[in-house]
Amino acid sequence: MPEGPEIRREADKVEKALQKGPVIEMYTAFERLKAYENLLSGSEVNEVATKGKAMLIHLSSGYTIYSHNQLYGRWYVKNSYTYPKTNRKLRLALHNEKQSALLYSASDVEIMPTEEIGDHPFVSKVGPDPLSEKVTTEMIVERALDRRFRNRRLTSLLLDQHFIGGIGNYLRSEILFAAGIYPEKRPADLSDGQVHQVAEALLLLMNRSYKYKGVTTDETVVERAKAEGKTYSEYRHWVFNRGGQPCRVDGTEIIRFTAGSRRCYYCPTCQSG
Repeated sequence: MPEGPEIRREADKVEKALQKGPVIEMYTAFERLKAYENLLSGSEVNEVATKGKAMLIHLSSGYTIYSHNQLYGRWYVKNSYTYPKTNRKLRLALHNEKQSALLYSASDVEIMPTEEIGDHPFVSKVGPDPLSEKVTTEMIVERALDRRFRNRRLTSLLLDQHFIGGIGNYLRSEILFAAGIYPEKRPADLSDGQVHQVAEALLLLMNRSYKYKGVTTDETVVERAKAEGKTYSEYRHWVFNRGGQPCRVDGTEIIRFTAGSRRCYYCPTCQSG
């Protein structure tokens, strides 16, 4: 499933395309939404926001289109009324005179008055989204120490969209490595300084992944790897998907384990218990 940085980049792409002119036609594959096709024609796109792994297209007509890619959804941006060659099913299309934004395969699509979008079952429960909202280190620390979250293992908490929106499996491992925290710890087990380290790593790596297309390592690692002829997948992460390989910091073998039925990675020396 795409994580917050991937959805934020898709939102940027969709926003850039749809702000080139008013929507001249909308298509949806969902019968329950057909009435909106004519209603939303002529609308301007004010903003394309994200809330965790959901995308919110805010229209000048006072409506918002909500979509969640889930596992298989994908947005395409093409010249107006040009469609990709794909076996995927078209679920939603927004056309202006210059470009079309096309959503394929996703089944979680809704249209609501913008003033009510905060009541959507998913949106209402997602925590702050650092890539679309102003989120500070102090805000994350406060949430981590809240009684709702403080006794949750970090391997579970970081994937909980109620805590912070947009963190997925690769970011979970990368954030804990960057913070130097053993994965099975809880916020309640950590010192104040360690909780701040997690919060700072969370903001740093979500923004770095967004800016550099999924890369969470730093410039030194990337430049050295490129000079050695290594590929994107070889320099992309600190620990994720690197089980059995040496830690980039001290050479210790990266450990892979299962947490919440999903794979997780850590360095046993950089993240000692």
